[in-house]
Amino acid sequence: MKSGFVSIVGRPNVGKSTLLNAILERHIAITSDKSGTTRNIIEGVYNDEDSQIVFVDTPGIHKPKHKLGTVLNKKAYSMTTNVDLVLFLVDIKEGFGKGDSFILDKLKQDNQKVILVLTKIDKLKDKEILLKEIDKLKELYDFLEIVPISSLKNTNIDALIKTIKKYLPNDQKYYDDTYLTNQPTSMMITELVREKVLRETNDEVPHSVTCYLEEYENTKDLVSLGVLIIVDRDNLKKIIIGKNGSMLKKIGTAARIDLEEYFNKKVYLSLYVKTIKNWRDREKYLQELGLKDDLDLE
Repeated sequence: MKSGFVSIVGRPNVGKSTLLNAILERHIAITSDKSGTTRNIIEGVYNDEDSQIVFVDTPGIHKPKHKLGTVLNKKAYSMTTNVDLVLFLVDIKEGFGKGDSFILDKLKQDNQKVILVLTKIDKLKDKEILLKEIDKLKELYDFLEIVPISSLKNTNIDALIKTIKKYLPNDQKYYDDTYLTNQPTSMMITELVREKVLRETNDEVPHSVTCYLEEYENTKDLVSLGVLIIVDRDNLKKIIIGKNGSMLKKIGTAARIDLEEYFNKKVYLSLYVKTIKNWRDREKYLQELGLKDDLDLE
């Protein structure tokens, strides 16, 4: 039995969460064109007849511009060690840049076993570019393998899994076969809503938007949910609500579709938007509601 922990690392927006969802064939990690979408360490467990692979999706590593960025980097760095294998994702269309070099230097320091995964190959019109890039990149580090993939087109995902198995130890399973992710239901709900906020508003709303579950009732035929969307500026609140509530309705409709798939039953979703202009006020408000912040900002 091949079993082990595999960390997925890379710059923001290289396709880490999209890859995890493709491997598990489930939507457990939110995705967006915005960098910094993933905030938490997300485990996703892949099982088949002869293996169990615990994938760890991490926030994108980047040069931080604020405290949130520093926290996200710290979380990502924590998962580049004490794992059996690292998948280092590079967006082949964007090419290998300074941000990628920054991450690779960290992996070199740890002397980690690394598979280089070149993502978004479906966006390349000339496949010769891919071959030339592979020839250049293989000189940068002693990668175990270099695997080009497209998560959206499901290209080479099976090949990547087979490659990973080659380098995992023979060990027992860490989790029961029914275990899929470490994400609690409350976080799955709020992250799906946050994903839709980021997607539907495009570049108008920064990734610092945060969602909290305020209401939850799960009956035999219906799940009733109330989710609070917190922003730090009134103009962002106006954008999310939209004219006559049009944007908020669009966000809610998109989120409800995914939530009904997740719960496999009808979902009634209410969304609320509140402006809290600084962290201290936000922490006070959360304490009053009995909610816990999902970010360790200390």
